[in-house]
Amino acid sequence: MKTMAPSRLWTGALVFMVPALCLTTDPGIGLASFLLLLSALFMPRAAGAALRRHWSEIRWVVLAFSFNFALVLLYFLLRPEQPLSSLEKPLRMLCAASALAMVLLARPPRRALWWGVIAGAVGAMCFVGWQRIVLAMERPGGMINAITFGDIALTMGMVALAATIDFRREGKRVLWPLLGGLAGILALVMTGTRGGWIALVLAALLCMRLAHLGSNRNVRLLIGAGVALAAVLYFVPATEVQLRVQQGIDDVRRWESGEYKFTNVGVRLELWKGAGMLIAQHPWVGQDPALAHEQMARWVKDGTLSDVALAPQHLHNDVLQALAGGGVFGLLALVGILAAPFAFFARQAKLAALRGAPPNAPALAGMLVALGYFAFGLTEMMFWSGKACIFYALMIFILMGLSLNQKEEFGN
Repeated sequence: MKTMAPSRLWTGALVFMVPALCLTTDPGIGLASFLLLLSALFMPRAAGAALRRHWSEIRWVVLAFSFNFALVLLYFLLRPEQPLSSLEKPLRMLCAASALAMVLLARPPRRALWWGVIAGAVGAMCFVGWQRIVLAMERPGGMINAITFGDIALTMGMVALAATIDFRREGKRVLWPLLGGLAGILALVMTGTRGGWIALVLAALLCMRLAHLGSNRNVRLLIGAGVALAAVLYFVPATEVQLRVQQGIDDVRRWESGEYKFTNVGVRLELWKGAGMLIAQHPWVGQDPALAHEQMARWVKDGTLSDVALAPQHLHNDVLQALAGGGVFGLLALVGILAAPFAFFARQAKLAALRGAPPNAPALAGMLVALGYFAFGLTEMMFWSGKACIFYALMIFILMGLSLNQKEEFGN
C-alpha cells in the first residue's frame, strides 16, 4: 500500500475537518481554518509559489475577496461608529485563501473533501433529527440559527451529489455520496427552512443547462432525484413541508392586507420595504447598520413602518444588506465573491469537457456552492453568520485547489 506524504495527509485531514465538523461542533471549522492558515505561514515561499503558478486562473477570485475586505476596512476607517469586529468576517474569508495554497502545494486526495461532506451532512441530519424528535424542538438548528444550519447542510448535500462523479464506477460505494445528498436534504427539511428549496431548483436548472457536458448526465439525474425527493416530502404530512409552504402564502396575504405582520414572511417583507427606503437615502456608499437601525426606528415611530421591522439585526437579504450598508460598492463586493468563483468553476468544467478529460467534480461542486449561497441570500443573510462566511470561503478555495489539481492530473 502506497504511503501518503505527511503534508498531503495533514492537509487532507484539515480538508476533511472543514465540512465534517462545521455543524456538529462549535470550534471545528474555526480550528481547521486556523490550522490551514498556520500551515501556509509555516512554509510561505512554497505556498506563495503554488499560488503564483496558477495566478492567471485564480486572480479574479482572490481579488474579489481582497476587494471585499478592503471595502469593509475603508468603511471602518471612515465611519467612527463602526466596531472593530466588523473586520473579522471579511478578513477571515480572505485568509481562507491559505486553504487554496495548501491544497495546491500538498495535493490532498479529493476523497478527503468528499468523505468530509458526507460525514458533515449525515452528522447534521442526526443532530437536528435528535433535536426535532427527541427534544421536540419546532425549529432545530444545532448550535446556530435553524435557517443557517439548514442551508449549510443542504450545501453539503449538493456537494456530496457532485462527488458521485468520482464514485460513479465503484459499484455500491456510489451509495455513500447519495446518502450524503439525501442527508443534506433531510436536515434542511427538519429545520423547517424554506429558502433552501430555491437553491435545489436552481441546482437542477444548472445541471440541465450543462446538458452539453454529457459526462455530467449522472449528476443531472441525481439533482433531479433530489428535487423529486423534495416533491415527495412535500406530500408527506409528517415532514410539515406542505404546512410551511402554505404558511408562507398565508403570511404574504396577511401582510398585504395589513391584518398581521409579525410572521416570518411578514417581517421580511416589512424589512425589505424599509431597506428600499434606506438604499434611496444613500445609494452609493450606504450607511452603518447601527445608524440604519436608528433610521428604521424613526420610521416606525412616525408610522411608516411596522414595529416588527425593529426585531431582526439584519435585513434578511444579502443583496439589500449589501446595498443598505455599502451602497453600490457593497453590492459589487457581494457580487464579486459570488460571481467570480462561479465563473472560475464554470470555466474549469467547460475546459475538462473540451479536452475530453474526466468530468471535473470539484468544479461542479464549486458552482453548486456559489449558486446555493446566492439562492439562500434571497431570503436570509448568509454572510451575517461568521460560521456561514468561513464555510463558504473555505469550500470555495478548497474546491478551486482540487479542481486545478485534477486539471493538472489529466494535462493542461
